[in-house]
Amino acid sequence: MSLESEIKQERFQSEYHKAVINILVTGSWLYTQHAKFLKQYDLTPEQFNVLRILRGSHPKPMMLLDIAARMIDKNSNCTRLVEKLRQKGWVTRELCATNRRQVDISITPKGLQLLKRIDNTKTPWLKMENLSKAEASQLNKVLDKLRG
Repeated sequence: MSLESEIKQERFQSEYHKAVINILVTGSWLYTQHAKFLKQYDLTPEQFNVLRILRGSHPKPMMLLDIAARMIDKNSNCTRLVEKLRQKGWVTRELCATNRRQVDISITPKGLQLLKRIDNTKTPWLKMENLSKAEASQLNKVLDKLRG
């Protein structure tokens, strides 16, 4: 569906303005699709992001500030997210043995199993099969250039 049809707007100030609006609309759409998919696992996209970050450092624990720095959404309340994940048994929080002010956060075997189940599920919301590998690569380059 074209952007014009999606937001019912025919004209834009410029192609640059249209591109920004297109990125915002597409980002919102992707987030919504991702959230719908993760709901079946009792996860939000932000909680999923924390689990993926912790899996990437596993078995080494991480500090809260390091997790927050790697979050996709920098406005996420990382403390609250970690606590929710701890309550579900997917992460642990422990005082560091060498620094009592530091809290080490780790993914649990239960959290790793959850991510493995999610990884083994075909993600219908991820419409990237509409793009060739070359198109996906080009899209990544353009988006990186935009943020650069």
